[in-house]
Amino acid sequence: MSDLPVIPPGSTIGILGGGQLGRMLAMAAAQLGYRCHIYAPEDHCVAAEVSAAFTQASYEDEAALAAFAADCDVVTYEFENVPVAPLAALGDVPLRAPARALEIAQDRLAEKDFVSELGGSPAPYFTLEDEAGLCAAIEKIGTPGILKTRRDGYDGKGQWRIKRPSDADELTVPPLPLIYEGFVKFEAEFSVILVRALDGHIRFWDSAQNDHSGGILSRSTIPASDTVLAQVPEARKLAAKVAQALDYVGALTLEFFATADGPVFNEMAPRVHNSGHWTIEGATTSQFENHIRAICGLPLGDCGLRVPGAVMDNLIGTTAEECLPVLDDPSAHLHLYGKGEAREGRKMGHVTRLILHEGTE
Repeated sequence: MSDLPVIPPGSTIGILGGGQLGRMLAMAAAQLGYRCHIYAPEDHCVAAEVSAAFTQASYEDEAALAAFAADCDVVTYEFENVPVAPLAALGDVPLRAPARALEIAQDRLAEKDFVSELGGSPAPYFTLEDEAGLCAAIEKIGTPGILKTRRDGYDGKGQWRIKRPSDADELTVPPLPLIYEGFVKFEAEFSVILVRALDGHIRFWDSAQNDHSGGILSRSTIPASDTVLAQVPEARKLAAKVAQALDYVGALTLEFFATADGPVFNEMAPRVHNSGHWTIEGATTSQFENHIRAICGLPLGDCGLRVPGAVMDNLIGTTAEECLPVLDDPSAHLHLYGKGEAREGRKMGHVTRLILHEGTE
Protein backbone atom coordinates (compact mmCIF):
# COMPACT_ATOMS: atom_id res chain seq x y z
CA MET A 1 0.00 0.00 0.00
CA SER A 2 1.11 3.55 -0.72
CA ASP A 3 1.70 6.12 2.02
CA LEU A 4 -0.84 8.35 0.28
CA PRO A 5 -4.26 8.69 1.98
CA VAL A 6 -6.57 5.77 1.30
CA ILE A 7 -10.35 6.06 1.14
CA PRO A 8 -11.26 2.76 2.81
CA PRO A 9 -14.07 0.35 1.91
CA GLY A 10 -17.28 1.41 3.59
CA SER A 11 -16.81 4.98 2.35
CA THR A 12 -19.08 6.69 -0.17
CA ILE A 13 -18.08 7.36 -3.75
CA GLY A 14 -20.02 10.10 -5.53
CA ILE A 15 -20.57 9.62 -9.25
CA LEU A 16 -21.58 12.50 -11.50
CA GLY A 17 -23.73 11.04 -14.26
CA GLY A 18 -26.30 8.27 -14.18
CA GLY A 19 -25.72 6.24 -17.34
CA GLN A 20 -24.40 2.76 -17.95
CA LEU A 21 -20.82 3.70 -17.17
CA GLY A 22 -21.90 4.94 -13.74
CA ARG A 23 -23.90 1.75 -13.31
CA MET A 24 -20.87 -0.44 -14.00
CA LEU A 25 -18.65 1.72 -11.79
CA ALA A 26 -21.14 1.38 -8.94
CA MET A 27 -21.24 -2.39 -9.36
CA ALA A 28 -17.44 -2.58 -9.25
CA ALA A 29 -17.38 -0.31 -6.20
CA ALA A 30 -19.91 -2.48 -4.36
CA GLN A 31 -17.71 -5.51 -4.94
CA LEU A 32 -14.92 -3.69 -3.09
CA GLY A 33 -17.23 -2.71 -0.23
CA TYR A 34 -18.02 0.90 -1.17
CA ARG A 35 -21.42 2.58 -1.38
CA CYS A 36 -22.15 4.92 -4.28
CA HIS A 37 -24.18 8.10 -4.48
CA ILE A 38 -25.31 9.04 -8.00
CA TYR A 39 -25.88 12.66 -9.04
CA ALA A 40 -27.73 13.25 -12.31
CA PRO A 41 -30.40 15.58 -13.71
CA GLU A 42 -32.69 12.78 -14.97
CA ASP A 43 -35.55 11.62 -12.74
CA HIS A 44 -34.69 8.02 -13.57
CA CYS A 45 -31.21 6.72 -14.32
CA VAL A 46 -29.82 3.22 -14.58
CA ALA A 47 -26.84 3.91 -12.31
CA ALA A 48 -29.15 4.82 -9.41
CA GLU A 49 -30.80 1.40 -9.62
CA VAL A 50 -27.62 -0.25 -8.30
CA SER A 51 -26.49 2.48 -5.91
CA ALA A 52 -27.12 3.39 -2.28
CA ALA A 53 -28.23 6.98 -2.88
CA PHE A 54 -29.41 9.23 -5.70
CA THR A 55 -29.61 13.00 -6.03
CA GLN A 56 -31.66 14.32 -8.92
CA ALA A 57 -30.59 17.88 -9.64
CA SER A 58 -29.10 20.05 -12.36
CA TYR A 59 -25.33 20.03 -12.80
CA GLU A 60 -25.57 23.82 -12.36
CA ASP A 61 -27.25 23.56 -8.92
CA GLU A 62 -24.41 24.45 -6.56
CA ALA A 63 -26.49 23.98 -3.40
CA ALA A 64 -27.44 20.46 -4.49
CA LEU A 65 -23.81 19.70 -5.41
CA ALA A 66 -22.66 20.86 -1.98
CA ALA A 67 -25.23 18.64 -0.24
CA PHE A 68 -24.19 15.74 -2.45
CA ALA A 69 -20.51 16.29 -1.63
CA ALA A 70 -21.29 16.29 2.09
CA ASP A 71 -22.33 12.64 1.75
CA CYS A 72 -19.25 11.63 -0.26
CA ASP A 73 -15.63 10.84 0.53
CA VAL A 74 -14.48 11.15 -3.08
CA VAL A 75 -16.24 12.18 -6.30
CA THR A 76 -15.72 10.94 -9.85
CA TYR A 77 -17.65 11.22 -13.11
CA GLU A 78 -18.83 8.94 -15.88
CA PHE A 79 -19.75 11.73 -18.27
CA GLU A 80 -17.27 14.32 -19.53
CA ASN A 81 -19.81 17.07 -20.32
CA VAL A 82 -20.48 17.95 -16.69
CA PRO A 83 -20.12 21.77 -16.37
CA VAL A 84 -16.84 22.58 -14.66
CA ALA A 85 -17.50 25.90 -12.86
CA PRO A 86 -20.25 24.59 -10.50
CA LEU A 87 -17.93 21.79 -9.33
CA ALA A 88 -16.28 24.30 -7.00
CA ALA A 89 -19.30 23.58 -4.77
CA LEU A 90 -17.78 20.16 -4.01
CA GLY A 91 -15.45 21.98 -1.64
CA ASP A 92 -12.70 19.87 -0.09
CA VAL A 93 -14.05 16.53 -1.32
CA PRO A 94 -11.50 15.17 -3.84
CA LEU A 95 -12.60 15.13 -7.49
CA ARG A 96 -10.83 12.36 -9.39
CA ALA A 97 -9.99 12.76 -12.23
CA PRO A 98 -9.29 16.50 -11.85
CA ALA A 99 -11.52 19.22 -13.27
CA ARG A 100 -8.79 20.27 -15.73
CA ALA A 101 -9.26 16.97 -17.56
CA LEU A 102 -12.93 17.87 -18.01
CA GLU A 103 -12.10 21.38 -19.22
CA ILE A 104 -9.80 20.06 -21.92
CA ALA A 105 -11.96 17.13 -23.03
CA GLN A 106 -15.07 19.33 -23.31
CA ASP A 107 -13.55 21.54 -26.01
CA ARG A 108 -12.21 19.88 -29.13
CA LEU A 109 -9.95 22.85 -29.88
CA ALA A 110 -8.45 22.86 -26.37
CA GLU A 111 -8.05 19.08 -26.59
CA LYS A 112 -6.18 19.16 -29.90
CA ASP A 113 -4.00 22.09 -28.84
CA PHE A 114 -3.15 20.32 -25.58
CA VAL A 115 -2.21 17.06 -27.27
CA SER A 116 -0.22 18.87 -29.97
CA GLU A 117 1.83 20.64 -27.29
CA LEU A 118 2.69 17.22 -25.84
CA GLY A 119 3.98 16.00 -29.20
CA GLY A 120 0.84 14.23 -30.40
CA SER A 121 -0.40 14.30 -33.99
CA PRO A 122 -4.10 15.12 -34.40
CA ALA A 123 -5.77 15.48 -37.77
CA PRO A 124 -5.28 18.95 -39.32
CA TYR A 125 -7.82 21.33 -37.78
CA PHE A 126 -9.17 24.86 -38.04
CA THR A 127 -11.50 26.68 -35.64
CA LEU A 128 -14.42 28.80 -36.85
CA GLU A 129 -17.59 30.53 -35.70
CA ASP A 130 -19.53 31.29 -38.89
CA GLU A 131 -20.03 30.35 -42.55
CA ALA A 132 -17.20 32.60 -43.66
CA GLY A 133 -14.94 30.71 -41.30
CA LEU A 134 -16.00 27.43 -42.88
CA CYS A 135 -14.94 28.66 -46.30
CA ALA A 136 -11.58 29.68 -44.85
CA ALA A 137 -11.24 26.29 -43.14
CA ILE A 138 -11.94 24.40 -46.36
CA GLU A 139 -9.47 26.60 -48.24
CA LYS A 140 -6.77 25.89 -45.64
CA ILE A 141 -7.45 22.22 -44.81
CA GLY A 142 -9.16 21.02 -47.98
CA THR A 143 -11.80 18.34 -48.45
CA PRO A 144 -13.00 15.83 -47.49
CA GLY A 145 -13.36 16.89 -43.88
CA ILE A 146 -15.67 16.91 -40.89
CA LEU A 147 -17.25 19.96 -39.29
CA LYS A 148 -17.87 19.43 -35.57
CA THR A 149 -19.22 21.41 -32.67
CA ARG A 150 -16.39 22.17 -30.28
CA ARG A 151 -18.55 21.11 -27.33
CA ASP A 152 -21.15 18.49 -26.42
CA GLY A 153 -20.73 16.19 -29.41
CA TYR A 154 -20.51 12.43 -28.90
CA ASP A 155 -21.55 9.23 -30.70
CA GLY A 156 -21.59 11.07 -34.01
CA LYS A 157 -23.78 13.94 -32.79
CA GLY A 158 -22.91 17.51 -33.75
CA GLN A 159 -20.95 16.45 -36.85
CA TRP A 160 -21.30 17.17 -40.58
CA ARG A 161 -19.26 15.46 -43.28
CA ILE A 162 -18.09 17.69 -46.11
CA LYS A 163 -17.01 15.69 -49.14
CA ARG A 164 -16.42 18.61 -51.50
CA PRO A 165 -16.26 22.43 -51.20
CA SER A 166 -19.74 22.81 -52.67
CA ASP A 167 -21.20 20.95 -49.68
CA ALA A 168 -20.54 24.05 -47.62
CA ASP A 169 -23.04 25.99 -49.76
CA GLU A 170 -25.83 23.64 -48.67
CA LEU A 171 -24.94 23.68 -44.99
CA THR A 172 -26.34 26.11 -42.45
CA VAL A 173 -23.63 26.55 -39.86
CA PRO A 174 -25.07 26.57 -36.32
CA PRO A 175 -24.29 29.63 -34.16
CA LEU A 176 -21.79 27.69 -32.03
CA PRO A 177 -18.01 27.48 -31.80
CA LEU A 178 -16.99 24.86 -34.38
CA ILE A 179 -13.90 23.06 -35.56
CA TYR A 180 -13.18 21.69 -39.00
CA GLU A 181 -10.99 18.60 -39.22
CA GLY A 182 -9.30 17.26 -42.29
CA PHE A 183 -10.05 13.69 -43.30
CA VAL A 184 -7.52 11.13 -42.13
CA LYS A 185 -6.78 8.16 -44.36
CA PHE A 186 -6.46 5.33 -41.88
CA GLU A 187 -6.23 1.57 -41.81
CA ALA A 188 -7.89 1.02 -38.45
CA GLU A 189 -9.16 2.78 -35.34
CA PHE A 190 -7.98 1.82 -31.87
CA SER A 191 -8.05 3.01 -28.29
CA VAL A 192 -5.48 3.20 -25.54
CA ILE A 193 -6.95 2.84 -22.05
CA LEU A 194 -4.75 3.36 -19.03
CA VAL A 195 -5.24 3.73 -15.32
CA ARG A 196 -3.11 6.08 -13.22
CA ALA A 197 -2.86 5.74 -9.46
CA LEU A 198 -2.53 8.49 -6.86
CA ASP A 199 1.21 7.83 -6.70
CA GLY A 200 1.55 8.30 -10.48
CA HIS A 201 1.92 4.63 -11.36
CA ILE A 202 0.38 3.80 -14.75
CA ARG A 203 -0.89 0.53 -16.17
CA PHE A 204 -2.34 -0.17 -19.62
CA TRP A 205 -4.90 -2.63 -20.93
CA ASP A 206 -4.42 -4.24 -24.33
CA SER A 207 -5.63 -1.90 -27.07
CA ALA A 208 -8.87 -2.81 -28.81
CA GLN A 209 -9.38 -2.31 -32.52
CA ASN A 210 -12.68 -0.48 -32.93
CA ASP A 211 -15.37 -0.47 -35.60
CA HIS A 212 -18.01 2.25 -35.79
CA SER A 213 -21.41 2.49 -37.42
CA GLY A 214 -23.12 5.84 -37.80
CA GLY A 215 -20.51 7.43 -35.54
CA ILE A 216 -21.25 4.97 -32.71
CA LEU A 217 -18.87 2.25 -31.56
CA SER A 218 -20.26 -1.08 -32.74
CA ARG A 219 -17.45 -3.57 -32.03
CA SER A 220 -14.14 -3.73 -30.17
CA THR A 221 -11.75 -6.60 -30.86
CA ILE A 222 -8.83 -7.94 -28.82
CA PRO A 223 -6.20 -8.65 -30.04
CA ALA A 224 -5.99 -5.87 -32.59
CA SER A 225 -4.45 -6.29 -36.04
CA ASP A 226 -0.69 -6.27 -36.54
CA THR A 227 -1.02 -2.78 -38.05
CA VAL A 228 -2.52 -1.47 -34.81
CA LEU A 229 -0.20 -3.41 -32.53
CA ALA A 230 2.81 -1.85 -34.23
CA GLN A 231 1.51 1.64 -33.36
CA VAL A 232 0.38 0.98 -29.80
CA PRO A 233 3.76 1.72 -28.13
CA GLU A 234 3.91 5.25 -29.60
CA ALA A 235 0.26 5.86 -28.74
CA ARG A 236 0.86 4.69 -25.17
CA LYS A 237 3.72 7.15 -24.77
CA LEU A 238 1.40 10.01 -25.69
CA ALA A 239 -1.36 8.73 -23.40
CA ALA A 240 1.09 8.56 -20.50
CA LYS A 241 2.22 12.14 -21.21
CA VAL A 242 -1.41 13.29 -21.15
CA ALA A 243 -2.06 11.54 -17.84
CA GLN A 244 1.09 12.95 -16.25
CA ALA A 245 0.49 16.48 -17.52
CA LEU A 246 -2.99 16.45 -16.00
CA ASP A 247 -1.88 14.75 -12.76
CA TYR A 248 -4.65 12.36 -13.69
CA VAL A 249 -6.13 9.75 -11.34
CA GLY A 250 -8.34 6.96 -12.67
CA ALA A 251 -9.06 5.42 -16.06
CA LEU A 252 -8.26 7.53 -19.13
CA THR A 253 -8.94 6.76 -22.79
CA LEU A 254 -7.32 8.13 -25.94
CA GLU A 255 -8.64 7.15 -29.36
CA PHE A 256 -6.37 6.92 -32.40
CA PHE A 257 -6.33 6.28 -36.12
CA ALA A 258 -3.66 3.86 -37.33
CA THR A 259 -2.20 5.47 -40.46
CA ALA A 260 0.75 4.93 -42.77
CA ASP A 261 2.54 7.72 -40.88
CA GLY A 262 1.83 6.36 -37.41
CA PRO A 263 -0.91 6.93 -34.82
CA VAL A 264 -3.06 10.03 -35.32
CA PHE A 265 -4.84 11.27 -32.21
CA ASN A 266 -8.63 11.51 -32.50
CA GLU A 267 -10.03 12.37 -29.07
CA MET A 268 -9.75 11.62 -25.38
CA ALA A 269 -12.29 10.60 -22.77
CA PRO A 270 -11.36 11.27 -19.11
CA ARG A 271 -13.28 8.25 -17.84
CA VAL A 272 -13.93 4.58 -18.37
CA HIS A 273 -14.78 3.87 -21.99
CA ASN A 274 -17.10 1.81 -24.16
CA SER A 275 -14.14 0.19 -25.93
CA GLY A 276 -12.96 -1.16 -22.57
CA HIS A 277 -16.13 -3.06 -21.65
CA TRP A 278 -14.43 -6.30 -22.67
CA THR A 279 -12.14 -5.92 -19.62
CA ILE A 280 -14.96 -7.00 -17.27
CA GLU A 281 -14.53 -10.63 -18.29
CA GLY A 282 -11.42 -10.49 -20.46
CA ALA A 283 -8.87 -8.80 -18.17
CA THR A 284 -7.59 -9.73 -14.74
CA THR A 285 -8.91 -6.39 -13.43
CA SER A 286 -11.59 -4.48 -15.30
CA GLN A 287 -11.40 -0.79 -16.17
CA PHE A 288 -14.24 -0.18 -13.74
CA GLU A 289 -12.59 -1.88 -10.76
CA ASN A 290 -9.23 -0.24 -11.43
CA HIS A 291 -10.85 3.18 -11.70
CA ILE A 292 -12.38 2.65 -8.26
CA ARG A 293 -9.06 1.40 -6.89
CA ALA A 294 -7.23 4.42 -8.29
CA ILE A 295 -9.58 7.14 -7.03
CA CYS A 296 -9.66 5.54 -3.57
CA GLY A 297 -5.88 5.20 -3.30
CA LEU A 298 -5.87 1.40 -3.41
CA PRO A 299 -3.20 -0.65 -5.23
CA LEU A 300 -3.93 -1.07 -8.93
CA GLY A 301 -4.91 -4.48 -10.22
CA ASP A 302 -3.24 -6.34 -13.06
CA CYS A 303 -4.52 -5.21 -16.48
CA GLY A 304 -3.35 -8.32 -18.34
CA LEU A 305 -5.54 -10.62 -20.40
CA ARG A 306 -7.25 -13.59 -18.75
CA VAL A 307 -7.96 -15.20 -22.13
CA PRO A 308 -6.32 -15.04 -25.58
CA GLY A 309 -8.78 -12.40 -26.74
CA ALA A 310 -12.31 -11.01 -26.78
CA VAL A 311 -14.89 -9.39 -29.04
CA MET A 312 -17.33 -6.84 -27.60
CA ASP A 313 -20.46 -5.90 -29.55
CA ASN A 314 -22.69 -3.01 -28.55
CA LEU A 315 -26.42 -3.64 -28.47
CA ILE A 316 -27.79 -0.47 -30.02
CA GLY A 317 -31.47 0.42 -30.30
CA THR A 318 -33.81 -2.46 -31.07
CA THR A 319 -30.95 -4.95 -31.50
CA ALA A 320 -31.20 -5.49 -27.76
CA GLU A 321 -34.74 -6.84 -28.03
CA GLU A 322 -33.64 -10.20 -29.41
CA CYS A 323 -30.37 -10.67 -27.54
CA LEU A 324 -31.30 -13.44 -25.09
CA PRO A 325 -30.29 -16.30 -27.43
CA VAL A 326 -26.66 -15.29 -26.94
CA LEU A 327 -26.96 -16.81 -23.46
CA ASP A 328 -26.75 -20.22 -25.16
CA ASP A 329 -23.19 -19.36 -26.20
CA PRO A 330 -20.76 -20.48 -23.44
CA SER A 331 -18.24 -17.83 -24.52
CA ALA A 332 -20.76 -14.96 -24.35
CA HIS A 333 -21.40 -12.54 -21.48
CA LEU A 334 -24.53 -10.41 -21.78
CA HIS A 335 -24.82 -7.00 -20.13
CA LEU A 336 -28.15 -5.16 -20.31
CA TYR A 337 -28.22 -1.66 -18.88
CA GLY A 338 -31.83 -1.60 -17.70
CA LYS A 339 -32.88 1.22 -19.99
CA GLY A 340 -36.50 1.49 -21.03
CA GLU A 341 -37.16 2.65 -24.57
CA ALA A 342 -34.88 1.21 -27.25
CA ARG A 343 -34.46 4.38 -29.32
CA GLU A 344 -32.39 4.49 -32.48
CA GLY A 345 -28.73 4.99 -31.62
CA ARG A 346 -29.23 4.32 -27.90
CA LYS A 347 -26.79 1.97 -26.22
CA MET A 348 -28.94 -0.65 -24.51
CA GLY A 349 -26.26 -3.16 -23.55
CA HIS A 350 -23.30 -5.12 -24.83
CA VAL A 351 -22.16 -8.68 -25.38
CA THR A 352 -18.59 -9.81 -24.82
CA ARG A 353 -17.53 -13.08 -26.41
CA LEU A 354 -14.31 -14.47 -25.02
CA ILE A 355 -11.78 -16.16 -27.24
CA LEU A 356 -11.06 -19.14 -25.00
CA HIS A 357 -8.38 -20.78 -27.13
CA GLU A 358 -5.90 -19.43 -29.66
CA GLY A 359 -7.52 -19.11 -33.08
CA THR A 360 -11.11 -19.60 -31.82
CA GLU A 361 -13.94 -17.46 -30.57
